[in-house]
Amino acid sequence: MSRAVLLDALGTLLELQPPAPRLRRLLAAAGHEVSEERAAAGFGAEIGYYVEHHLEGADRDSLHDLRDRCATVMLEALELPGLDHATARRAMLGALEFTAYPDVSPALAALRSGGWQLVVVSNWDCSLPEWLAGCGLLDLVDDVVTSAATGAAKPDPAIFRRALELAGADPAEAVHVGDSLDKDIEGARAVGIRAIFIAREGRPPPGIEAVESLERMPSLV
Repeated sequence: MSRAVLLDALGTLLELQPPAPRLRRLLAAAGHEVSEERAAAGFGAEIGYYVEHHLEGADRDSLHDLRDRCATVMLEALELPGLDHATARRAMLGALEFTAYPDVSPALAALRSGGWQLVVVSNWDCSLPEWLAGCGLLDLVDDVVTSAATGAAKPDPAIFRRALELAGADPAEAVHVGDSLDKDIEGARAVGIRAIFIAREGRPPPGIEAVESLERMPSLV
């Protein structure tokens, strides 16, 4: 009998709103005009750097430094004469907007009322609890495990084991839900955790247990 539900964050609980239009508006407000294409390229470069280095944002100081470096990468990619680092950094952070999928809050509330331990397990820096709080989700889960705090990113078994430890559950007592076949599904299975694919976009490959909406989760666990 399962006792814990582990949940991925981005693409499962949270959705990143398109950052390029917001970045473009923020830069324009600061007096720097940039095309949509260039804004997308600039933010794309930042995202690429962040994904590669996000483990380095394990605490407030290291996260501040990581964000500085991300802003530098974006600044260089934007190629905007006169744009200073401080303005680029503010625009970069201001362009980030995460929202909860509509089915998330009802599903988490139903799972919690059923007695499940809910632990978010995500490849993210130490700021994830703040994003979850801003979306009204932090109070609906019991713990948050980030790759930066753990020092290991999915599909590394260490991050799943840390989540199990916090949930007080054995692998056979847990279910993990995520939107990545390699990081979530294969990563969880390697530890002995049952894995469910959340199909936010398209269909999963044959043989993968899937759910189209988290609102169906309480009936599956």
